[in-house]
Amino acid sequence: MNKILIANRGEIAVRIIRACKEMNIKTVAVYSEVDKDALHTRLADEAICIGPATAIKSYLNIKNIIEAACVTGADSIHPGFGFLSENAQFAKICEESNIKFIGPTSKVINLLGNKANAKKMMEEAGVPVIPGSNGSVKGIKDAVLIAEKIGYPIILKAAAGGGGKGIRIVNNNDELEVSYNLVKQEASKSFNDDEIYIEKYIENPRHVEIQILADEHGNIVHLGERDCSIQRKHQKILEETPSTAIDDKLRNKMGNAAIKAAKVAGYSSCGTIEFLVDKNMDFYFMEMNTRIQVEHPITEMRTGIDIVKEQIRIAAGEKLKYKQKEIEFKGHSIECRINAENPSKNFMPSPGTIKQVNFPGGNGIRFDTAIYDGYTIPSNYDSMIAKIIAYGVNRNEAIAKMKRALEELVVDGVETNRDFLLNIIKNPNFIRGNFDTSFIEKEILKVEENK
Repeated sequence: MNKILIANRGEIAVRIIRACKEMNIKTVAVYSEVDKDALHTRLADEAICIGPATAIKSYLNIKNIIEAACVTGADSIHPGFGFLSENAQFAKICEESNIKFIGPTSKVINLLGNKANAKKMMEEAGVPVIPGSNGSVKGIKDAVLIAEKIGYPIILKAAAGGGGKGIRIVNNNDELEVSYNLVKQEASKSFNDDEIYIEKYIENPRHVEIQILADEHGNIVHLGERDCSIQRKHQKILEETPSTAIDDKLRNKMGNAAIKAAKVAGYSSCGTIEFLVDKNMDFYFMEMNTRIQVEHPITEMRTGIDIVKEQIRIAAGEKLKYKQKEIEFKGHSIECRINAENPSKNFMPSPGTIKQVNFPGGNGIRFDTAIYDGYTIPSNYDSMIAKIIAYGVNRNEAIAKMKRALEELVVDGVETNRDFLLNIIKNPNFIRGNFDTSFIEKEILKVEENK
């Protein structure tokens, strides 16, 4: 690979450009009109405008991105996360245009992109799955029969879903028809696909995912787990590794199940298999993300493996350089997502110009961002503006470092969720590792409501 176009923006575009520079690979940044002065456009070797601020006309504009790659002579495209990163059509057009898509093949993305079909495939391969519909639900009558068979509560999910959209919990038959129609409408609007499927709702689970790397020669390794249970409305806020919820025996079982899942899918590239772990320590396949994850840095901190570089090497046809037994896991790492939003106003986005920013630093702290003094956060995209990653020899040290880093962070000019994150880090139950996916609602939001 000689030149990579990064079909993304923000901190992930900066992250990929930095990896490319260290590998001596030329980079092309794409940007919308509102991102003309964004950091990723300054760091890349070349930058090219691909359209107006609206994402559908720029970062989701496949034609313009492919043309940008052709004009600049880029031989490959890294999609980052979000936008077109899990778009099978985009990957297919890259393949047909003789441009290497840095990710799995379009066929595999299409296979795993439909959550209902992916679940069916995993079940057939012997990977534990949540009880539910066998593929997509055929209609409301089918939904009623399935719900009565597996028992309430159930959860309705968009088959092509992601990002917490197209999901609704249903407690009884009376709620089912209304919820069914609402999820179908949201699925159609958000994903242009109204297929939905049903799963038994597992109450208050832990959300634990396994990072894998798979080359194009059949070699697969896992890089351990990440606990993503601290989330609001199915959106992750804080992640850590290792998880306090599982022991080494379960860790190995989940790692082996993740490798089995990647094998049955014919997977290559980096990827993440997401599981739910219930109160009985049984785990169930939820979905596979066919891209780099927002939370990948905490795995890098513990293993010393640069996941983005590995992703690029795999796309270049190289074999993995290590076997599973050679991967070492050290210490503990936590990530907090810094969002430009106001938690006291129902997490309303807070775009605007940053007057002054102070980045946290020091031993064990990594700060991934694309903001700077005078940068204007646009209102057109996701509100995440940075990630603080803390590493310590153990969990207590990682928590102490994260607390210190959050206190050092200053973003003057816009509202952020910094204090909200500090409340999580200081919470006694979080410190004890006593939490699940209901933690934010029970421990943080309810406490703040009662103040």
